[in-house]
Amino acid sequence: MSNRIPENVVEEIRTSNDIVDVVGEYVQLKKKSRNYFGLCPFHGEKTPSFSVSPDKQIFHCFGCGKGGNVLTFVREIEGVSFQEAVQMLAEKSGQQIPQATNEDGDEASGQNQEIQNLYEAHEWLTKLYHHLLRHTKEGKDGYEYLQERELTQETIDTFQLGYAPNSKDFTLKFLQNKGFHPQTMVRGGLLSYNEDNGEYGDRFRGRIIFPIRNHQGKTVGFAGRSVHGNDPKYLNSPETELFHKGKLLFNFDLARSEIRKQGEVVLFEGQMDVISAYQAGFKNGIATLGTAITDAQAKLIRRYVEKVIICYDSDNAGIEASYKAANLLHNAGCDVRVANIPDGKDPDEYIHTQGSEAFRNHVLDSSATYMGFIIKYLRRGFNLQHEGDRIRYIEKVLDEIAKIDKPVERDYYLRDLASEHDLSLEVLEKEITDRRKKQGREKDNNASTSYTNYKVEKKQEAKLLPAYHNAERHLIYYMMQDAAIAEKVQDTIGGAFNLNEHQVVVTYLYAYYEEGYSPNPGQFIEQLPDPNMKSLVTEIAMMKLQPDISDQEIQDYIRVISAKKNEKDNITSLQKQQKEAERQNDPVKAAQIAMEILKLKQSLKSN
Repeated sequence: MSNRIPENVVEEIRTSNDIVDVVGEYVQLKKKSRNYFGLCPFHGEKTPSFSVSPDKQIFHCFGCGKGGNVLTFVREIEGVSFQEAVQMLAEKSGQQIPQATNEDGDEASGQNQEIQNLYEAHEWLTKLYHHLLRHTKEGKDGYEYLQERELTQETIDTFQLGYAPNSKDFTLKFLQNKGFHPQTMVRGGLLSYNEDNGEYGDRFRGRIIFPIRNHQGKTVGFAGRSVHGNDPKYLNSPETELFHKGKLLFNFDLARSEIRKQGEVVLFEGQMDVISAYQAGFKNGIATLGTAITDAQAKLIRRYVEKVIICYDSDNAGIEASYKAANLLHNAGCDVRVANIPDGKDPDEYIHTQGSEAFRNHVLDSSATYMGFIIKYLRRGFNLQHEGDRIRYIEKVLDEIAKIDKPVERDYYLRDLASEHDLSLEVLEKEITDRRKKQGREKDNNASTSYTNYKVEKKQEAKLLPAYHNAERHLIYYMMQDAAIAEKVQDTIGGAFNLNEHQVVVTYLYAYYEEGYSPNPGQFIEQLPDPNMKSLVTEIAMMKLQPDISDQEIQDYIRVISAKKNEKDNITSLQKQQKEAERQNDPVKAAQIAMEILKLKQSLKSN
């Protein structure tokens, strides 16, 4: 790890950030008993198997096995280094990190420094472009354009909208004066480079600038709209170390708290739709960045909220985009609604002409359900006055209805279809039954997808573990809670656990206590170098065991572990004796020893 931060500082920052609060910014959590549960952000699931313990300050997913403390979570969810995770948590808790020391060489340090330079350069340009728009003659054209779009000064300031002068080297000179190297700025998407003449130049010229922020509110890219007829009309930052358009969502940092508060998010196509809606009081709007929504973006949205209203343009292109987005979000587990904007308008135009109340009542609140939209979408491809088209349309609708797992919802759409086309409900129900059998859906999944049943299956699975396996796990659990227990185990059997991974864990645990640390599973996890080891320790720490353990129970665990270890040692010794008998050409003795080995192995399996 380059630029090592002192351990006492890391620990202070970790303990200053409650894991429930931090995880709660990314995952919808609901309290059950002493822990909190939600959908795992690290793998796709529709039933919560992700648990957060406020007492132990750790998290664990019973589905994919990921686990750790608050630092582990931030590193995993944001895809950042340990140092960046510490910095992010320090900013959340208002703490300062002292000057760090470099331990891993200049190359890693240089990479981190370049990323930091890019963050700083984006921040400088955000301020510069915003200042030019608001307070200079150079920004007059951009400011007048935004006024024509009826944006207020408050909205312009909130989104830090700006203007890049129509000059080939204004931004270049500004960045150079700030000490930024042009080559680094090209890699960061802030400047362009002409290979023909070897010159650097401004990337965004004569454009209104929309800063694009990551989920922590830091500018990582820009979207520019031409106001002088320059081509292309819209120009975005390229993919860089900071800017990954398939993972980011415009305005997500500002909208996040409102999304949680309202329990729904409105997905728009463009930045101006989001900004106009925000100004009109709809502050839970977000948008993709010039491309169709990705699987990563859909999963990100689902981690925060279930209900999504897709509010795209109502032209053909917008309807096609809505169809793709609806399917992707539905598959991610979202409750999808699709808004229809009357008269072919886009959201921005409708808000300006009809007002916020009409937008709420006639667009958002009147949005169609996912299945309602799909049925209407499928209708577009058929002439229902034609008998053949009408039959093919009904067949396609039945295919979609068959995918619905909730019987009440299936019944609703079947009755609607039967009524509209004067069909027998019994016939349609049989069609659905046949389709669901072919799709492997003949049984409703309600019983198998509840979290309660999931926990029961896990408990049953745990009972199948050998006695010595459970004994080792339980003993490690109590060793993490009490240093005296760890010392007693160390004096008795040391690292002589049967499972290799358990041997490694207790070795680290002994070292942890020898360095003067107090019992703290969350802190101990941070000392472990391997992600798989962290997941194992987290899983053990999350076990639901009695808080206290007697000396006799400790001795019983040790006895079970030692007995199994002795059996394994005996097998190893007998195997050596068997080889020696074979070497001395004594097949009878070798066979007798083989039978003893077989009996011991059978005993191992049964225990």
